[in-house]
Amino acid sequence: MNRISGNVLLAAITLLLVSCQPAPESFLSQFPTIDLLIENGNVVDGTGVDSIVADVVVVDDKIVFVGDAAFTESDLAERVNRKVDASGKVVAPGFIDLHSHGDALATPGFENFLAMGVTTISLGQDGSSPDVAPLSGWLDDVSAKGIGPNLAMFVGHGTLRNQSGIGLSASPEPEDMQRMLDMLDAALKYTFGLSTGLEYNPGLNASTEELRAMARVVGENDRMIMSHMRNEDDDQLEASIAELLEQGEDARVHVAHLKSVYGKGVDRADEILGILADARESGIEITAEIYPYSASYTGIDIIFPVWAKTAEQFEIAKVERRDELAEYLRDRVNRRNGPEATLLGTDPWTGKTLADLAHEMELPFEDVLIDVIGSHGASGAYFVMNDQLQARLLQDPYVGVCSDGSPTGFHPRGHGTFARIIETYVMKDGVLTLPEAVRKMTSFAAGVLGIKDRGVVQVGMVADLIVFDPARIHETATYPDPLQLAEGFDVVVVNGKVARQNGRMDSALHGKVLRPE
Repeated sequence: MNRISGNVLLAAITLLLVSCQPAPESFLSQFPTIDLLIENGNVVDGTGVDSIVADVVVVDDKIVFVGDAAFTESDLAERVNRKVDASGKVVAPGFIDLHSHGDALATPGFENFLAMGVTTISLGQDGSSPDVAPLSGWLDDVSAKGIGPNLAMFVGHGTLRNQSGIGLSASPEPEDMQRMLDMLDAALKYTFGLSTGLEYNPGLNASTEELRAMARVVGENDRMIMSHMRNEDDDQLEASIAELLEQGEDARVHVAHLKSVYGKGVDRADEILGILADARESGIEITAEIYPYSASYTGIDIIFPVWAKTAEQFEIAKVERRDELAEYLRDRVNRRNGPEATLLGTDPWTGKTLADLAHEMELPFEDVLIDVIGSHGASGAYFVMNDQLQARLLQDPYVGVCSDGSPTGFHPRGHGTFARIIETYVMKDGVLTLPEAVRKMTSFAAGVLGIKDRGVVQVGMVADLIVFDPARIHETATYPDPLQLAEGFDVVVVNGKVARQNGRMDSALHGKVLRPE
């Protein structure tokens, strides 16, 4: 039994033992003041088991009782500071976003996440964490300023490359390499793992040997590697997974936003999942997550060749390899469903497709990319995934959920992901049961990150909780208008405090910068 499933089973057994029992007199005397009582909810505990009707009692930031609290009217009046009636609604652990983005100092409230039930986000993804050395200083600043959801931080491989002096080099000097490994070792003492962005500079320059060296340090610290793999195109996916599995011989590994660009169908999804299952059978701890959309979102350099990704490389290629660059872009965009499938999210082109722009300017789209936008001139949504394939990936028990979103990105995933899982994949299409969907977004995610005190509604766990009616959950964000908050998560509790209720944020920020155990 692996670590994740073992933790979930233990949590389920413990919950069954403590649930649906009247509160004993010793409980009443032990806690003369109750900070929060959530009454009569259908508790979906996060382990995947069926719901139970129970009260959840919170003192300070901890869940102290799950069951029939049996408070008298006198108790309620004199001892309970705050009460939430959850009759007919679900009470669940707050969702944990395995892969998210944003600037915690610029937008510390992160209401977009709280509004869709997310109580913990994970930043420092795709190989890029704040360019601060040591990173602990930046985290101290976040703690001092305050943050809406909790934060599980990763250190970025690309950032470490730059800070150690390696930069874009494909052959690091031994002293620079050792410096990077030492910086990684130090950062892993207070972060949840290493993130890699091997499709982006500078990470794309890393060799397998470099990645293995990093993985050994990660493994020695009992942390994980969260990887945006080297290439997500369908014909390159197996090679990308194989490279990550090599790192998995030294550390726990995780596929960030698993997808198959222009791959199609359930059978192809099963082939991909089979590769991961075979790896687990061989002893490699590998997990993954997806976001529930058919479009990705990132910088426009994702469609440029490796030799024209940086600003300097692009200017050289534009002059010396113009025809080759144009041919590459024409072929790559067409393979990715054509210029109509690229929706720009950067002014002055926000909301227009690459095809729209080409038509307006009366230019071939490849010339628009070269002469108007450039390799770093925009970000966009790319409609490159197949719904049937992605839905099958989501059903796998070792695949969780992420938004890969931010407060400002021009893509609905940053404001709608977790609402979409409930509204579409549970209530409308029945791809997942509600208990299984909640498990993926809570205890599974906590197990992946190594967070042991959150993700399950259980006595002794930190009170990150949400209250909602599944039938009323609604994703309002759309591709044309993506910055709309999700609806239906009536109460969001972070560290025992009501952070958002009935669409209104609390005046205080209740999240914490989490530290690995």
